[in-house]
Amino acid sequence: MNPSTSTTTTNAKSNAGPVYRIPPYHYIHVLDQNTNVTRLEIGPKTFIKQDNETVTIGPEKMITVPPRHYCVVESPVVRNEAGEVVFDKNGQAKLIHADLDIRLARADQAPFPLYPGEVLRQPVTPLKVVPANSALRLKAVLDFDDETTKEQRRAGDEWLFEGPATYIPRKEVSVEEQIRATVIGSNQAIRLCAKKEIIDRAGQRRVTGEEWLVKKTGAYLPLAYESVVSVDNAHVLTDKKALHIRALKTFVDDFGKNRMNGEEWLVTYIDTETHILSVYEQLVAVVDVITLNSRQYCVILDPVADGKPQLGRKKLVVGEKSFFLQPGEKLENGIQDVYILGEDEGVILKCIETFDDQQAGTARNPGDRWMIRGPTEYIPPTQVEVVTRRKALPLDENEGIYVRDIKTGRVRAVVGETYMLTQDEELWQKELPKQVEDLLSRDPLAERNVPTRNQGSDKSQQNTTTSQASGSKTSKRDKSKLVTYPKKARIIFGPELVMLGPDEQFTLLSLSGTVPKKPNQIQTLCLLLGPDFFTDVIVIETADHARLSLQLSYNWHFAVNAGCDEKEAAKLFSVPDFVGDAAKAIASRVRGIVAGTQFDDFHKSSAEIIRAAVFGLDAEKRPREQFR
Repeated sequence: MNPSTSTTTTNAKSNAGPVYRIPPYHYIHVLDQNTNVTRLEIGPKTFIKQDNETVTIGPEKMITVPPRHYCVVESPVVRNEAGEVVFDKNGQAKLIHADLDIRLARADQAPFPLYPGEVLRQPVTPLKVVPANSALRLKAVLDFDDETTKEQRRAGDEWLFEGPATYIPRKEVSVEEQIRATVIGSNQAIRLCAKKEIIDRAGQRRVTGEEWLVKKTGAYLPLAYESVVSVDNAHVLTDKKALHIRALKTFVDDFGKNRMNGEEWLVTYIDTETHILSVYEQLVAVVDVITLNSRQYCVILDPVADGKPQLGRKKLVVGEKSFFLQPGEKLENGIQDVYILGEDEGVILKCIETFDDQQAGTARNPGDRWMIRGPTEYIPPTQVEVVTRRKALPLDENEGIYVRDIKTGRVRAVVGETYMLTQDEELWQKELPKQVEDLLSRDPLAERNVPTRNQGSDKSQQNTTTSQASGSKTSKRDKSKLVTYPKKARIIFGPELVMLGPDEQFTLLSLSGTVPKKPNQIQTLCLLLGPDFFTDVIVIETADHARLSLQLSYNWHFAVNAGCDEKEAAKLFSVPDFVGDAAKAIASRVRGIVAGTQFDDFHKSSAEIIRAAVFGLDAEKRPREQFR
């Protein structure tokens, strides 16, 4: 088992003399300098070197090849049929130059020497043992006939030497690599690709670049012209998961169905428990199950029937049910709840396609609107669109809403009842000026003397919209004037709760205020009937040209009864600013009397003069009690 020494030429310095003692199983190379022929001398012997001879190598130990080993000799000697070395006419051993000789263990395991010219290319090496589920990928470097497989090998051919076995090398063959088998487990497959046209282990012809799957459980050893692309795991399918698959080319799938290029389909647990994607299948997505309970439904757009999508159609699915969306299908509005309507609820429906309404027993045309009232459960068919859901509005006797008929445009007020809008009605938004809204929030009696002119200019003048019936409270001492279209007035005496009609608006009064009186200082919606008082400051001038500033305070009230007719009541609003007119009239009377009175007389009897000027004198020359 000991390898030979180096193949380079060396001189034995220990035997520098003419005598060489060659031990058993050793050899030397002797060069005859006269003939330039190198011969082999084998021990055991004592070799006496002549003067014309030179020992080029040795003594060297012979090469011993143990069992299951080999070595490679370059430029081996030529042997005849009997196995003897052939020499030329000069006595030099003939060599096969640039050739290789692989030598194995002999039957008698006798060592052998290297003849002159032979080179030990590879020392003694154990033979390669190929275990089970492994193989050596071999490549032919020379053309030869393979006696083992009875095949003719061409240079460049590749094949496998499969184990378990011991590989005996040949000079015509080179070992490229060792290949281990790929273990295919349960629910696994190995994807292979052909490097050239071959016949696989199943006996099928494969073309260059073709891919296929091997699903058989166990160890798989790929052939020389097969490459392992990947090991694919199977997708486990349950009742809650499915596979959305697309075909990459036209082929027949594992279930025997012909699939066209680009076709998409679904693989569920009904088809198989586990699925391994074919080489012509592409996984688009993992689809989750859709589950509907007894109070849910959904609408599927472009439903699939007989494997083909019905474009533009819809399909209603009502629970309880579980299903998978087929490729191309989608939910219109997701999972929706069934409409559960109480006694005070309803839904407004609109027809989008012609159909026969089995519930109502009538035919519906596109554009029709109708209403379903509770108590009931309702699932709209695909031909129906749910416009809105309505709920009855409970109204107190002091509450109301404005309702508009969308067909006629007529607006009406509904007061003091529980009311549900029909399919042809909607809530109407009534606009109120911002100033009116502010005045409605004020107390007309307690804040009757508070100026509102500056406040109105600072606040936004945008209008306010409301769908509830606008109302205002009037006290016993005031009344309101409502103007309706077309110019029909309605005068309300307090105490009363006023609700505006759809076409009614409050009359905004602008009265004089402050001291002295200035016009347009107080805005109000209610006209106070009194009794009340107001104060004014006027400047007077006597007959002797004395100018005085006089402050007057007087009580007033409107002499009108709550039960008067509309004509009499309308006179109350005939004067836009009764405060300013009354103040001007009284001031004019006082100035007229004082202008003809001396200052001393007016100073002594100012009260009597002013009272007589304002109220006048009766037949007995006494001041009257009131001024009308």
